[in-house]
This record gives sequence, C-alpha cells and structure tokens, in this order.
Amino acid sequence: MKKVLLPLFACLVIAGGAIAEDKKAALAAIRSDSPKGAKAYIVLPREGKTVKKKFKVIFGLRGMGIAPAGINMPDTGHHHLLVDVDAKDYDMSKALPGDQMDKVKHFGKGQTETVLELTPGKHTLQLVFANFLHIPHNPPVVSEKVTIVVE
Repeated sequence: MKKVLLPLFACLVIAGGAIAEDKKAALAAIRSDSPKGAKAYIVLPREGKTVKKKFKVIFGLRGMGIAPAGINMPDTGHHHLLVDVDAKDYDMSKALPGDQMDKVKHFGKGQTETVLELTPGKHTLQLVFANFLHIPHNPPVVSEKVTIVVE
C-alpha cells in the first residue's frame, strides 16, 4: 500500500515544499472523476421481490472497472452497499463511513456479490461506487434503490 500512497502524498506537496500537516484530512479530500455514462446497478434481487432471510445480492457496473481499496487506477473503484439508508444522506465528497457496518457495507476487496442476512420485513438496497479511498466519484456513481421484502 505504501507504493500506492507515496505518489499520492507527493501530489499533496504545498508551496514551499512542505507536506500538508494532516495527511489523513488531505487524503479524505481526494475525489476521482467518473467517466460519462458510468452506472452502478443491482442485478439481484430485483425491485419488489420477496427473498428469504439469507439471500444473494449481485452488483452491476457499466463504464468503469473494479479495483480493491488502496489501488489508485483511473476509472476504477469498489462497491459499497447501503442497507435501509439513502445515498442522499451522505456527503458524496467524503469517504463513506466505516463505523456503520449495519448500514454501509464496504466491498474493498473488489467483490461483485455478497450474501446478506436481514430481519423479516421491508428493506432497501442501494450501491455507491467509490474510489481507492472509499470516496464516491465525481459525479457519484449510485444505483437506483431496490426495495425488497424479507420473509
């Protein structure tokens, strides 16, 4: 990971040759552009479907590539699955929270599917595609919400 971040820190050099004091804050401000037409979507489950308590979610992506967190390559990133929250509730210029594991599920290894286990009832699922630092792209690549019913 140091090999990836070293050039990144070099970009943070400010006038006078000093590196920004708070490297973490500087990194958190880095946003990657998304190509025109890029789209994230949920392949399964489909809108309005009833699923068992434990079910598979398959992620879709068009116009970009998958790369694990920490790997900085153009037009790539990794998925985040929002459960029962809306992407509009988050600041898309900042890293998605890592302390809301029940609501924001990070797939930083480049996974394109998962098995979820949710309580019975109505739930929503939404994908947010983010860069190597968990920061959504600009403009954000966000799927439509899918509403399901868990038996």
